[in-house]
Amino acid sequence: MLRFTDRLHELAEPIWEAQHAHPFVRGIGDGTLDVEKFKFWVRQDYLFLIDYARLLSMAVVKTPDLPTMRRFAALVQSTLDVEMELHRAYAAEFGISLHELEAETKAPTTQAYTDFLLRAASRDYTELLAALLPCMWGFCEIGQRLAQGSRPADERYDKWIDMYASPEFAELADWCRGLVDHVAEGQPRDALGGMEEAFRISSRYELAFWQMAWKEEVWPV
Repeated sequence: MLRFTDRLHELAEPIWEAQHAHPFVRGIGDGTLDVEKFKFWVRQDYLFLIDYARLLSMAVVKTPDLPTMRRFAALVQSTLDVEMELHRAYAAEFGISLHELEAETKAPTTQAYTDFLLRAASRDYTELLAALLPCMWGFCEIGQRLAQGSRPADERYDKWIDMYASPEFAELADWCRGLVDHVAEGQPRDALGGMEEAFRISSRYELAFWQMAWKEEVWPV
């Protein structure tokens, strides 16, 4: 039986495939990515994760059952303490202080993406879940694909792949997929359409985020 999330993936497949083909992602996989571009991504993704944790916190508030509340609460802590710690470790290695990391200005795409996610979180719970899924599921898929190829000699990129290709991250992505499938059951067509649109827009922002880091995007003034 086709899952609703299979339908979402099918709708966004050209976007997801463009992510896999993006030179930033390919550069992590083969170790050729310019380290200055990676530094830029670390700084911007750190800011993104702060708001992603806020999005997950809003899921804690909106979820209707206690087990899911616990899982989202644990996910907030994991984002703040585990995933962001990897970014803090990268920053320290690059000579970027924690103060500099947290004082960084969001690039236009980072600002637009986080604004979209927080708007989605303020609407229906189903749209919140559909909007957060592409980041989690997409990074899992990218990590797993990169892990299947030759590993980069650069330990920083190898460590990045290990994190997002890990069984723990895959379990998390699958749990979130299952949750989206569950809340989609019995929803009217307009609600499902809202979920599809939220998923598609988040997927587009995921692709735009790689391009933003590749170009080291800044505000014009």
